[in-house]
Amino acid sequence: MKKTALLLFALLASLSFAQVTFSPGIRTGVNFAKFTESDGGFYNLFEASDEYWANEERVQTSYITDFYIGAFGTIRFSKLYALQPEINYSRQGTIMKTSYQEVKSELSYLSLQAVNKFYFNKLNVHAGVSIDFLIADKNFDPYNKKSTDLGVLVGAGYDITKNFGVEARFKKGLISQIKTTSEDHTNLLFQAGIYYTFTMKK
Repeated sequence: MKKTALLLFALLASLSFAQVTFSPGIRTGVNFAKFTESDGGFYNLFEASDEYWANEERVQTSYITDFYIGAFGTIRFSKLYALQPEINYSRQGTIMKTSYQEVKSELSYLSLQAVNKFYFNKLNVHAGVSIDFLIADKNFDPYNKKSTDLGVLVGAGYDITKNFGVEARFKKGLISQIKTTSEDHTNLLFQAGIYYTFTMKK
């Protein structure tokens, strides 16, 4: 019985790893980004009590448009599943508004992502996690910010050809990036773009 189980396990393992392939690629597109207007996140930057902000006006946020560009390596385990590590440069930010001022903050992140891809013919569905490092900022309060973020993402892509495709994703930050008027603000990001996968010689 033990020998049979061992042989079965070896057979399944050999079938699984026999199909593994690696394909590098590049991706780029448009970002639509902003901060949430109210979000607890997983990290508070200030310890001030709600009473401190009681008479302050709530902040409204709106989207800005920018771009992302990155590289990836698709590790294809089967026809249905692949793991895709990525490194991306992503320009994000937000517009923060009150009745007396409006500030546009532009933020640049270096993003490391691990994306699970599930294939259904030419359609592929994405789900993954990311860690983002803030590498540049403009008009962002240096004493009231977080320099890293964790995020979860979902999305989908479509292979137009064997190498070229289009994709769309939504990513939600989990760490509060800034706190104003007792509210924590986290990243919201929509992406729409293209990708190109290089064919590896066998």
